[in-house]
Amino acid sequence: MNVNMDKKSKSRVIQLLIALILIMVFHGSILFGLIPFEYTWGGRLKSIEEMYVFESVSIAVNLYLGLILLIRGAYAKPIISLKFVKVSLWIFAGLFLLNTFGNVLAETWQEQLFAGVTLWMSFLTWRLAAKQD
Repeated sequence: MNVNMDKKSKSRVIQLLIALILIMVFHGSILFGLIPFEYTWGGRLKSIEEMYVFESVSIAVNLYLGLILLIRGAYAKPIISLKFVKVSLWIFAGLFLLNTFGNVLAETWQEQLFAGVTLWMSFLTWRLAAKQD
């Protein structure tokens, strides 16, 4: 990967970082009880303790993706190998695609709305992973 990315790749990184910030605000709102956890995770969480575990893991994963995107976009010094960054992007592309299917099958219409967002994020991460620069 090259520090001199094309404009489309830079745009993809920025779009994903903006989406990630909004997602982190969403998850923070769930943790602080501003959004009922019953509207998340497919409506399958049964207790507040489960919500804390799921949301904590989600925030950690999103922070990791943020680091990967900052490195990929050359906004942060690579503290991990660029090959590992690319592999991570492939994994996230697959996870977002799986999450899209999960959102489509969710029990709440609110979460079903996120299917388009996760599909778009899957496309963007796939394009960043597949790009040879």
